[in-house]
Amino acid sequence: MFKEDLKRNNLEEKNNKMDKKISVFSLAFELGYLIALPLVIFALGGRFLDRKLDSTPWLLLLGIIISIFLSGYLVYKKTKEIVDNK
Repeated sequence: MFKEDLKRNNLEEKNNKMDKKISVFSLAFELGYLIALPLVIFALGGRFLDRKLDSTPWLLLLGIIISIFLSGYLVYKKTKEIVDNK
C-alpha cells in the first residue's frame, strides 16, 4: 500500500514538472508571436505603402514604431493577465 502511494506521488510530481515546462514553453512561444506578428505586419504594410506612395522610408519607420508600441501593450496585457491569475 505504501509503495503504491509513493509511486503515485512520484508520478504526480513528474506530471506537474512536465506541465510546468510545457506551460513555460507555451508562454515563450506566445510572447514571441505577440512581438513578431505586429512587427512583420506593420513593417510590411509600411514598406508596401512606401512603394505605392513613393515616400520611402517614412511609412516603414512609422509601421515599426507602431508595432513596437502595440507589442509592448500586448506583452503588458499578457503579463497582467498572468499576474492577476496567481
